[in-house]
Amino acid sequence: MNPFRWPFRAQYLLGFLICAGLLGYAIFLQLQMGLEPCPLCIFQRIAFAALGLLFLIGALHGPSNRPGRVTYGMLAFIAAGVGIGIAARHVYVQMIPPEFGATCGPPLAFLSETMGPFEVFRTVLTGTGNCGNIDWTFLGLTMPMWSLAWFALLAGWALLVSFRRTR
Repeated sequence: MNPFRWPFRAQYLLGFLICAGLLGYAIFLQLQMGLEPCPLCIFQRIAFAALGLLFLIGALHGPSNRPGRVTYGMLAFIAAGVGIGIAARHVYVQMIPPEFGATCGPPLAFLSETMGPFEVFRTVLTGTGNCGNIDWTFLGLTMPMWSLAWFALLAGWALLVSFRRTR
């Protein structure tokens, strides 16, 4: 049961299942525990969904040649890299002392009604609402810290699976 020896399809399916599980847990925390996501949390969810979708497409396609696998690996790595950037920004915003304004702006619904898509993205990433609040921790790490760790692990997994030699 060594996942490092599984075929490409099974390894990419595992990546998809991890992303789906993480998204499912985030939705559970929102609906059952009442933790409302901030704009940076929503962007992290979108990044996990994009990464999971790439893993799923790669698993369903299962390219038999190296260039196909490398393409999926690079696309998944880019999606994970975007997630790493968003999660790192969120961790930074949470680490700023509250007296220095650790926020990321008004709710995303308000922003999307009043601004264009690029302005919304820029506003959210500059850190201006409730993204500085720490509502949940596990083993001393906040949710964005866990997201950052999972994005890094999944990026490494995508590269490892895609660039390994086949027998």
